[in-house]
Amino acid sequence: MPLHRRIPKRGFHQPFSREFAILNIEMLSGFASGEVVSPESLVSRGLLRGGRKPIKILGDGNLQAALTVRAHAFSKSAEDKITRAGGTVERLP
Repeated sequence: MPLHRRIPKRGFHQPFSREFAILNIEMLSGFASGEVVSPESLVSRGLLRGGRKPIKILGDGNLQAALTVRAHAFSKSAEDKITRAGGTVERLP
């Protein structure tokens, strides 16, 4: 039997996919109003580990404080909730 038929087959891996560190809006409730939420501040508070992956903010939960949030990607609902609370959204490269 040929070698390519003897070796077990595994699933497909997308070589160009980006893997994000996911963070919900409800986790940002510990920040005070007017504070800047950056990847460094998230790692220092223990909300993220390492800080090597790009960060994506999702819209699960509520936000009461006006924050400046810096992340690589945002969901549409997260962007709306941050701006509705009086904060700003900044996309990192």
